[in-house]
Amino acid sequence: MRLNPWLLASAGGALQFLIHPDANAWLLAPLALAPLILLAQNKSLKERFFAGWLAGFLHWMGLCYWIQGTLERHGGVGLAGSLVLLVFFALAKGLHTAAFVSLAGFFAGSRWAVPLCAALWVGIERLHAPFGFTWLLLGNAALDWPSLPCLAPWTGVYGLSFLFAGTGAAVALRKPRWLTLALVPLVLPPMPDSAAATRRALAVQPNYHEEEPPLEPERDLVAWSAPATRERFDLVVWPEMPAGLYYDLNPALRQQFGDLARAAHAPLLFGSVARANTREPLNSAVLIDAFGEPRVRYDKSNLVPFGEFVPWPFDLVVDKVSDQAGMFAPGAGSVVFSLNGHRAGAFICYESAFPHYVREFAASGAELLINLTNDGYFARSAARAQHLRLARLRAIENRRWLLRPTNDGFTVSIDPAGRLHDPLPPFVRTQGPLRFEYSGETTFYTRHGDWFAWACLGTSLAALVTLTRNAKRSSDPPGSPAAPDPNTPSSLPPTTPPSIPPATPHRTR
Repeated sequence: MRLNPWLLASAGGALQFLIHPDANAWLLAPLALAPLILLAQNKSLKERFFAGWLAGFLHWMGLCYWIQGTLERHGGVGLAGSLVLLVFFALAKGLHTAAFVSLAGFFAGSRWAVPLCAALWVGIERLHAPFGFTWLLLGNAALDWPSLPCLAPWTGVYGLSFLFAGTGAAVALRKPRWLTLALVPLVLPPMPDSAAATRRALAVQPNYHEEEPPLEPERDLVAWSAPATRERFDLVVWPEMPAGLYYDLNPALRQQFGDLARAAHAPLLFGSVARANTREPLNSAVLIDAFGEPRVRYDKSNLVPFGEFVPWPFDLVVDKVSDQAGMFAPGAGSVVFSLNGHRAGAFICYESAFPHYVREFAASGAELLINLTNDGYFARSAARAQHLRLARLRAIENRRWLLRPTNDGFTVSIDPAGRLHDPLPPFVRTQGPLRFEYSGETTFYTRHGDWFAWACLGTSLAALVTLTRNAKRSSDPPGSPAAPDPNTPSSLPPTTPPSIPPATPHRTR
């Protein structure tokens, strides 16, 4: 019985966002790709493409529905304009799924169809970031499984995606021997317990409203950091905020922050706005040492489309979500800095969505990861919980403690197993300690990066070329002559002797 391709596309698209927050139907992750693999068996390439496009469109519309509200509230385009932009976004991202369903169809008859389909899916996932936007991947749904995340230090999130994609392909293609992939979680060890954390950072959660940030936030931040002057903390950390702090340009502010660090006998890390040589703003993190002296500045390198810059040609009609004048300039890359005799790395907000980029900090020697974040633009949507899951995977991949100070939640400490510690209540102005520990261990993923994802992409493309060539050869009729080469004499067409008309018989009377 031939299944309706549009129903399969709808089911596949729906499963792709239901396995993530807020629905959190993560138990369905091993079957999430099954409808797409069934769809890939359609013999019509055109139908595979457009049905796959529909699945991808529904996937991204459901997963990132909050983009509409963010653009409506902060992008200046209104309800209709934000809906149109969300549709364009989902259509563009849906092309990844269209490509997967179209190409996976060439693997359907192969004995290696299951691993090849899984490898193709992982390879296409790795291409999300270079093509402008990446977010939750299939493997992020493994966080709530008891043992699966222990693969992440070896393969990154992509190994988890491979397991789920392979299980879905085995079910759809009825390949029972490949269903052993579903047994992998049963043989993996549980996530290890982390050693007790002995260090503390004081995190301030200012809970500033995106549309009404204070004119002088530095006074509040210094006042809320007062506990650090009475208790011992290893670090005072403030989040990325909608209220701009211009540390480089404001001598009075530099004096206030320096006085706080000296009184606390602890370094201070905070979000600031700097200026590039071209005078464009930079979204930055600044570290002041315990003596009140500025030590290092990190400039955000992976900017948020429509948040910190607006891609052409949308910049003609859409306002940037941030109220900072001008388009932000990207930074030069990861920076690792000294912290109390150890080394740490701070990245900013959306950069937690890039496994390969966060891994650079740990590979460069960071023993602690810090993710300065502002989720206020997301209101109370699923984007907040989705964003937190990204940070948890980054901690697991690199086996690092990760501090996550935010403007209005979720402010939390994440251990190397991805577990949450010391969460501050969201949507309130507060401060509190976040426990952490330094770690110099380097995982296989930290050392070698996205080796697994690139190997999957290369293997699936090589198999695709091989299978299409073999299919072309087998489609030629048996015994059919090869095309003649006009440059060789043996290939010249044979000459046909002139035909002789039959003789006319003579007739006698």
